[in-house]
Amino acid sequence: MRGTALIYSSHNRGPYLHEHFIVRRALEGNGKILFLPMSETVQNNSEMERQEFSWGTFRWFFDKYRHLGLEAWPFYWTSGLQKQDVDLLWHQLWSADVVILGGGHSVTGLRRYKELGWRFADEWGKFGRLLHERKARGLLTVGFSAGADQLCDSMFRRVRGDEVDGRGFGLVRNTLVTLHHEPNDFDDLARAARRFPDHMIFGLPNDSGINHDWGTLPSGNLWQVYEFVIDNSWDLPGDAFHLKTRFGAGVDHAYSDGRRWTFRGGDLMVRVESPDGSWRDAWIRSAGRWLHHGSQQPSSFRSVEQILAYH
Repeated sequence: MRGTALIYSSHNRGPYLHEHFIVRRALEGNGKILFLPMSETVQNNSEMERQEFSWGTFRWFFDKYRHLGLEAWPFYWTSGLQKQDVDLLWHQLWSADVVILGGGHSVTGLRRYKELGWRFADEWGKFGRLLHERKARGLLTVGFSAGADQLCDSMFRRVRGDEVDGRGFGLVRNTLVTLHHEPNDFDDLARAARRFPDHMIFGLPNDSGINHDWGTLPSGNLWQVYEFVIDNSWDLPGDAFHLKTRFGAGVDHAYSDGRRWTFRGGDLMVRVESPDGSWRDAWIRSAGRWLHHGSQQPSSFRSVEQILAYH
């Protein structure tokens, strides 16, 4: 599946997820990856310390592919950015085949992204608009940790009633995720599902993610496809405790009625919704079987294409 948004949680740079879904995608195009650590907070009175550290946790991995033509670089937020700096950012957002919104604090990054549009283009929503234009052109935007929170329609803080800073960029529509999820935290997902019955709610443990795309069908209905990713390729024994997928954890999904489903690597979900949101339905492919999402019973559909063609 060639997604336009990849959201994920990880402890380190597992090669399966980072090579297969990020590096290869860049090398299929112009080989450029823009990394944005703008969600990192100020530490020791330094605006750069956490951002530089965050970039370092990715740089070593990307350096292994530079001989193949990969170009990866960061763009740092500072309070002293000038218009020419931000004009360069807009250009890089437009041109890089892959853009990664990094970790840190979700609201810190969201406010900085929006403020740059307001300060330098008199448009609070410019950053988000450029992300959606990237999607329309088939380019990949990646959200790691806080970045995953930001790319969804709703960030998790919206469950607690924060409507001011709780709205994300919406590249993964009608979706809400928790990061660094553990199976014992399912109550958080269930609470979110009750609060937002129109959203798909997922818990992403380390190392897992969702490859996602959506669009409009000829009928006018909206479609979404979720591909679930489990990465068991990181092999440093000392990190095993942090990698919950190593202990059998999958991507947990909460229904609004309290039911639970766990997705494994390679599973799919297809969702179709009317333009006004008055009707929606979904189907799951799990272990090679197609099931109706609501009833969890076998479905007559046998492929993504068949579901979309029918609706």
